[in-house]
Amino acid sequence: MIELRDHALEFSFPEVHPRARCQISFQRTLRIPDDNQPYPLPAGLGRFPLHHVDDYYPRLPAAWAQHGGVFLPLYQSEALWLDLSFNRWLGDYPCAVKVATGKINAVSGDPWSDALRSGPQDYLITPEQKWLDGFAVGQGFIRQFVAMPLGAGFSAEEQLTRAAVHGGLQILVCPIKRAVFEVIQPQREAARQREVQYSYLPGFGDVMGDEGPTEMALSPGGLMRQQIERDPYGLDAWDQSAASRCFVHLVNSQTYAAITGQAPPHPPLTAEDYAQARMPWFEYYNENNYAVPGPAQLAGLDSVAALYIKKGVMLPDNKTVVPEWVINLNHGTKV
Repeated sequence: MIELRDHALEFSFPEVHPRARCQISFQRTLRIPDDNQPYPLPAGLGRFPLHHVDDYYPRLPAAWAQHGGVFLPLYQSEALWLDLSFNRWLGDYPCAVKVATGKINAVSGDPWSDALRSGPQDYLITPEQKWLDGFAVGQGFIRQFVAMPLGAGFSAEEQLTRAAVHGGLQILVCPIKRAVFEVIQPQREAARQREVQYSYLPGFGDVMGDEGPTEMALSPGGLMRQQIERDPYGLDAWDQSAASRCFVHLVNSQTYAAITGQAPPHPPLTAEDYAQARMPWFEYYNENNYAVPGPAQLAGLDSVAALYIKKGVMLPDNKTVVPEWVINLNHGTKV
């Protein structure tokens, strides 16, 4: 079952276990400079508003009504990240999460498949993975999710398939098997008592479109230090028969206002704004696990700034900044 609660998707699997739940929200954030320098994690700036497609389908593309799901607004070249960190407060039940942008898996670079795959791993594990900011492009590195108009040639799908068919995201959540959970949970509870507890990056409130076509797609942006956590349980631990999938459509902010009658969020901060406000950056590295390697097909994608240069122009608001206030969130570190 999938519900929309407080602008977050809540997946629940009561047929598997009463505690089998997973919540995913979509956070506004700084678009880091796209200059091939690796940056720490920027803070969350509030959740994007989420709406049911069914509530607005006469004013939405026909394909959206067919797929259902939810939609959210994005400005052109705005960044977002997926927040998985709230799951520990929902009961800490392990779930496998597959994320695709335009039917391209953001972890493996492969075309979408409903099945979990382990060679290489093409899914995230919660609560070990607390967030996802972009496409996996190397061991411990991602390229930030940045919104660009579908059909403009920037998205991962368009670069890999030469077609602009699917925008937005697809998310599949699969709970761990009840029998596995009951075996591992006592040990996990003991480890949790020893662990510093936090809910990922501090938010700074809602900082509440644009030009181009209605539908948006996610493209690779700036380079960021973030690892994809290895599955510690193994492929057979997951109850794939109980998996649930949701489409998350992306609409540009100007069209969002016409569709919903609501004002879009405030335009996003630039990296220069962020630095001048002395807002924090974050480093996180799980020393008890190792990162999944980034696939070659995603590592070979052009970033938004690189494609702008190929078009003979420069990406606006792409000034290099120096992170001055960096907070370490590694395991065992008190913050």
